[in-house]
Amino acid sequence: MTSSPARTPNPPGRTPKGARGDLFDPGCPTRRLLDRIGTKWTSMAVKVLAEASPQEVRFAELQRRMPGVSQKMLSTTLQSLARDGLVVRRVEPTVPPRVHYRLTDLGLSLEAVLAAVRNWAEEHMAEIDRANMDGGATAAGTDG
Repeated sequence: MTSSPARTPNPPGRTPKGARGDLFDPGCPTRRLLDRIGTKWTSMAVKVLAEASPQEVRFAELQRRMPGVSQKMLSTTLQSLARDGLVVRRVEPTVPPRVHYRLTDLGLSLEAVLAAVRNWAEEHMAEIDRANMDGGATAAGTDG
């Protein structure tokens, strides 16, 4: 039986520059990043921006193309994406200001990953719905 080498955890909330994160380290910021990029609103915003790339999309157009998203939730989502370097925000100094967004190269690289997750969800939604209606009884005995 081989054991894996002991890992030295990073200081809480920090990953050394250029280092790969470790999802299983409780202090690793990878967990927070996954919380942010794993939302339906992030997936939808990235998809809309990727379809327009390299062009910019105005805030109102993003909101129109994302049915059900509130102005506050879209604003919060875009701020998070901009803080993470996935989106660039440009403000035109007009009254009222016109705010435009576009994906960075890093943001574009996220689109392929999120597209795979969206496709999987769309392909398997009926199975998930059936499992939920069954109360999970079908899958309950399969966990060993």
